[in-house]
Amino acid sequence: MSESFSAAVRFLRSESRLLEQRLFASLFLGEPPGGVVAALRGYQNDDGGFGHGLEPDKRCPVSLPIDVEIALQAYASAGADDPDMLRRACDFLARGSVGGAVALASDAIEAYPRAEHWSEWTYQPGLNPTAGLAGLLHRIGFAHPWRDEATRYCWRALESGELPDEVHALAEVLVFLEHAGEPDRAERHAKAVLERLTSSAMFHLDPEAEGYGLTPLTVAPAADSRWRSLFTEAQIDGHLDHLARAQEADGGWPITWEPPSAAARLEWRGIVTLGALRTLTSYGRLQPDR
Repeated sequence: MSESFSAAVRFLRSESRLLEQRLFASLFLGEPPGGVVAALRGYQNDDGGFGHGLEPDKRCPVSLPIDVEIALQAYASAGADDPDMLRRACDFLARGSVGGAVALASDAIEAYPRAEHWSEWTYQPGLNPTAGLAGLLHRIGFAHPWRDEATRYCWRALESGELPDEVHALAEVLVFLEHAGEPDRAERHAKAVLERLTSSAMFHLDPEAEGYGLTPLTVAPAADSRWRSLFTEAQIDGHLDHLARAQEADGGWPITWEPPSAAARLEWRGIVTLGALRTLTSYGRLQPDR
């Protein structure tokens, strides 16, 4: 299996953007996380938010909460330590908050190339991305008044019993529940969230399902993921088998939706290829090169 790993590394070095290359170096080569922070600085605007297509499906330079979330994911994965970067990002989120909730995007994206799914529905504040952002800040251990307000918003939304139907929002809720610091309370909600998640047509319990959808490996991307126990070993193994088979001849992994440009496609393939390496090595399906 080491040839599969080597082929993926060649793809990352040939085709992926600097951020994924620096993150790979931190995760697999032992390089310090400062390289990831340095790459992220290129996406951070003067208002403290992140933009410039950090999430590649909209080629918009304006700061957007979805781009802050992508930045926090990389930051947390690398184990970075730059409180000023986080404070500025949280100040940006606070300025756009409505009762603690933020929207994925704004109508600023309409002036730039974007995938079809980036439309008006992304302008509404909600659990997607608020729950994911708050969960990541708890994971990092960064306290901020907006994080506390967002946390209260998320708990209120969950206690209302009115869970969203949209799969990405539900996945964001699971990130929040994993890291928000109240494990007993989280366990009470997790099963209901999973039941709603797995009943959606956009959640693929069947590893051979075609088209775009979330999977058990979205919820449990690593062997020590908190919510791995919500799925059977057969379900996890089936998706790991499918993920391993999906590697393409150039060493990278494909995407299952239509991005707005060739550049966006390559950027996404770098993101999902690094994610596939992380998942397959965590579950013992790939052996990293040494």
